[in-house]
Amino acid sequence: MQDDDIMTGEMLVEAVENQLADGNPIKVKETLMRLVMTGTPREEAIEMIACALSVEVFDVAKNEGEFNLKRYSENLDALPEMPWEADV
Repeated sequence: MQDDDIMTGEMLVEAVENQLADGNPIKVKETLMRLVMTGTPREEAIEMIACALSVEVFDVAKNEGEFNLKRYSENLDALPEMPWEADV
């Protein structure tokens, strides 16, 4: 993996905003609504979702695999906890 291949935090946030605008996957919008309704500021919630997205982006880049929508959804469900950090 080359440095040019790594998505920045800003790129991940933009990708989340695009997912929200597209309504795909719907789980992203549901997660944002849940986090905001429980008191998380929108910007912080978007950053949390971007962290969950980064797990998938990193895995695709590292293992040349496919995006795992099921795992992404599970990580979104876990927010605001970030259990994947324990794997590091």
